[in-house]
Amino acid sequence: MRRPAFGRDGRLVPPAGLEPPELLRDDGVTLQRRLRGGEISSVELATACLDRIEALNPTYNAVVSLRPRADILAEAREADERRASGGTVSALHGLPIAIKDLAATAGLRTTWGSPLFSDHVPAEDDLHVGRIRQAGAIIVGKTNVPEYGLGSHTYNPVFGPTRNAYLPELSAGGSSGGAAVALALAMLPVADGSDFGGSLRNPGAWNNVFGFRPSQGRVPTVPAQDPFYAQLATNGPMGRSVADLAAMLTVMAGYDPRAPLSLATEPEPFEAGLAPKEAPRIAWLADLDGRLPFEPGILDLCQAALRDLEPAGWQIEPVSVPFPWADLWESFVTLRHWAMSSRYGEVYADLAKRALLKPEMTWEIEGGFRLGSEDISAAARTRAKFYQVALKLFERFDALALPTAQVFPFPIDWRWPQEVAGVPMDSYHRWMEVVVIGTLSGCPVVNVPAGFDERGRPMGIQLVGRPRADRELLAIAAAYERDAARAGD
Repeated sequence: MRRPAFGRDGRLVPPAGLEPPELLRDDGVTLQRRLRGGEISSVELATACLDRIEALNPTYNAVVSLRPRADILAEAREADERRASGGTVSALHGLPIAIKDLAATAGLRTTWGSPLFSDHVPAEDDLHVGRIRQAGAIIVGKTNVPEYGLGSHTYNPVFGPTRNAYLPELSAGGSSGGAAVALALAMLPVADGSDFGGSLRNPGAWNNVFGFRPSQGRVPTVPAQDPFYAQLATNGPMGRSVADLAAMLTVMAGYDPRAPLSLATEPEPFEAGLAPKEAPRIAWLADLDGRLPFEPGILDLCQAALRDLEPAGWQIEPVSVPFPWADLWESFVTLRHWAMSSRYGEVYADLAKRALLKPEMTWEIEGGFRLGSEDISAAARTRAKFYQVALKLFERFDALALPTAQVFPFPIDWRWPQEVAGVPMDSYHRWMEVVVIGTLSGCPVVNVPAGFDERGRPMGIQLVGRPRADRELLAIAAAYERDAARAGD
């Protein structure tokens, strides 16, 4: 029996028994409006968030490297004073946020979940972090991640595991697991994340929140070891509403000359005119013609969520796509091997440091070392062929839809699922193969909550948008948010 993701008030359903206090029920956009109108203060908001973190974080372990309360509240008072004096107020002015622990934060510990960096304090922010800080957000700490962000299951030897917001005996997903749980539990109003192989999407699905993977180049990665070829990972926003995704994307996105392939800064903010798109045409790709195994119940739950939209005019069409999907997976694995070995090969070369690497990282690096130029070239050609297939689909459809994960949240003490629907998984990420279409296409992708199964386990749907059509995809997601909430009334 499927339970909807949205309550009668149109908001996402919070975890049972953990409903937030009144002040924290609003999304970030609404809170910012209330701050500017003088209804609430930044000190009140920061205090409520810190109280919520203090109460729930010992169980869920979503926020790590939390800054001293006195320092946070001092910044909140400064935000209130600036607002009261008529000073310039930026988009996130006075909103608390914690930054994903894969992103460098000046003066605040950044560990990547690795014992090699357990005491590392960067001198400078990563680009998107600096933009968030410049927009007036108050950084209260970091959000937990898997070691080096590998695997869609947030645990590491520095801070331990992050627990699912709805069922704490289960995984939160990853690598943006801490961010998703902090949002779902209303510890924070907004969050950043990042995505290579579903790291924004899967934890969003497993914690009943939204996660947006922007178009390739929309949010520049600076610094980057390889700004020309490293194009599979991206930072992006997470939130409890589509409006929050849009507002955060406006802050994070925009051209930077240090990222030569970054996209031009948009002339208008992404939240401007975020009118829900009417009657979208959606291609339902399901299990890719039987290519992907799914835990029982996932396809049915996602199909039911899409059917709920049809009375509002949505056109949902099951689509068969003739493509050698095994080649696409091989392309992803090859390019990921190459990326990991290029970035972390020097760490592997140091035997003392190698001994502290996660086994999955060792596997990635050694796989990269075995590659030849033809392997990488073949992977790139496969990716290009799929991109052409996607373009043909977008001639007929506004977005492509698939489940966000092939399994429901699994027990917290697993490393990763060893099999799915009786099919053995041959790597730590094979059970997330469904996200590869979004990653390799370079197109924008959003996770939208689909609801809960009879055991209360959350799931989501990926909507893949046209190339560089982030604004259009946000409008489709806004329509989903509106129409799915109405269907649940």
